[in-house]
Amino acid sequence: MTSEIRSRHFNPWEEVQRYQSDHIDAGKYGATASFIGSMRDFNEGDAVKTMTLEHYPGMTENYLDKICTEARQRWDIIDCLIIHRVGEVRPDDPIVVTVVWSAHRAAAFDACRYLMEELKSRAPFWKKESLASGERWVEKNSPG
Repeated sequence: MTSEIRSRHFNPWEEVQRYQSDHIDAGKYGATASFIGSMRDFNEGDAVKTMTLEHYPGMTENYLDKICTEARQRWDIIDCLIIHRVGEVRPDDPIVVTVVWSAHRAAAFDACRYLMEELKSRAPFWKKESLASGERWVEKNSPG
C-alpha cells in the first residue's frame, strides 16, 4: 500500500507498471482497477488556464494512507496505490491516479471507486484556478 504526493508531472501508466512490477506478485491478482484524473480546461462555464493544488503536509499523506487501509479492510484486495499532484497543473496534466489489485474485479472496482470518492469529498486538498479574469478558489468539487 502506497500513497504519494508529487509536486512534479508524472506518467500514471509508468507509475502503475513500476509499482506493479516492484510490489505485486505475478499470478496473485486477477484484476487491476485504475482511475486517472486529469485537469480540464474548463470549470463552472469558464475557461481555466492553470490550477494550483495545495495540501496540508503530513495531514494529507496520513489521510491517503488511512483510506488505503480502510479499502483493504472493507474489500478483499491485495494492494492499492494513490499518487496525487500538488503545485501548478495545466490542462491535460494528470492530477491523480488510484489503482487497486485484487483476485477478482468486483473488489478492485469497488475499492478503486471508494478511494476516488474519499479523495474528492474529504482529502485535505485545495484548488485555485487561474482564469482570464483572475484567480478563484474552487469551493466545491464537480459531481462524480
